[in-house]
Amino acid sequence: MTADVVHLSREQLEAGLEHMKAAPVDHGTLALIVQRPAEDMRVVLDEAELNREEGLAGDNWWHRGSSRTADGSSHPDMQLNLMNVRVLEQIAGSVERMPLAGDQLIVDLDLSDANLPPWTKLAIGDAVIEVTDQPHEGCAKFSRRFGVEAHRFVNSPLGKELHLRGINARVVTPGTIRQGDTIRKI
Repeated sequence: MTADVVHLSREQLEAGLEHMKAAPVDHGTLALIVQRPAEDMRVVLDEAELNREEGLAGDNWWHRGSSRTADGSSHPDMQLNLMNVRVLEQIAGSVERMPLAGDQLIVDLDLSDANLPPWTKLAIGDAVIEVTDQPHEGCAKFSRRFGVEAHRFVNSPLGKELHLRGINARVVTPGTIRQGDTIRKI
């Protein structure tokens, strides 16, 4: 951790909660596309391809595997991770630190259970993705990068209900996505 990185207190995190909860419900924006070509490596893209084989083309999801499958292979319902940009702005503190969250799609959209239950389809650019029922929770890396209080905040009962840590999705219809594209429920 560098000297300019500040981990927020629970009170500071909660101060942004109303702004986080005010995210659009039907039509939002794809704020950031982050490819993870290798562990702990991040590439911010202006444009990307979503496909059924890799999720985000060039991302390491396929090669990384999952502890949630019997054989350790990649979990098909965890191809893509989406996180709300309002939450990440509060937690990360700067745009430069946002990719550290490890989510490929940073969106301005209400990701809560009430708004996006599992199997909701979302159109982004030419692609269609589907929210899955696999939970997405903060891990030890998230805690190291953003602080223990941020980890507790996103995994609190309210944090889980609102999916402050984000959601998992899979590609239904391949296509091109671009930073700034509208993301909408279909």
